[in-house]
Amino acid sequence: MIGAQNRSAEGRDVRAPVQRWLTLGQASRMLGVDESTLRRWTDGGKIRFFRTPGGHRRFSEADLEAIIAGHGAHPASSRYGDLSGLAVARIRRRLQRGKEHEAAWYHTVDEKERERLRPLGRRLVDLVSTYLERRSGKAALLGEARSIGLEYGQELARSQLPLRQALEAFTFFRRSVDETTRQAAQRNALSPEETLDACGQVMALADEVLLGIAQAYEEGWPRSAG
Repeated sequence: MIGAQNRSAEGRDVRAPVQRWLTLGQASRMLGVDESTLRRWTDGGKIRFFRTPGGHRRFSEADLEAIIAGHGAHPASSRYGDLSGLAVARIRRRLQRGKEHEAAWYHTVDEKERERLRPLGRRLVDLVSTYLERRSGKAALLGEARSIGLEYGQELARSQLPLRQALEAFTFFRRSVDETTRQAAQRNALSPEETLDACGQVMALADEVLLGIAQAYEEGWPRSAG
């Protein structure tokens, strides 16, 4: 009898807890990453999921809790370590120092605008990590870097930031990511050739971001009304 199988000899209910499955949006919020990032992780086999009959992804809440608690394999783990986390931490430290010569542009952008820029920054540093690990399909990631640069440029132009300061913001970010890449390569004992290759790949992505920013300013974003 099914009912009897769910009870112990003492009569206690011993049914296993119900597994909870999360949508892509719920899972990305739980992990604190962008939905496009979570898609890349699942496409790369770094996080388990299943598809509903309608083709939607579903994630085990227990699996995600294990990752957050450090009991499961973190999807960002790689031979470069947690490069994206290191890069974000480095950028935050530099911005918090408040040195005018390091980030003068940052002090001309109000807090509301900074809040809009932060998700773009997180997307970009995660894209760097994914790009370094990817062996194929890199053209699509370069295209995504160009799109992120375009969004950055549009946001900066909307806040009336002069092009010179927009480029200062770009070089600040690029330098931070480049230094972090070298740091991660050293920590993980990569050879000089591997380190040089990684830095070259970061430069390729950065070039696309720069072109995206230039496109936004060239198009005169935001366009004048009428």
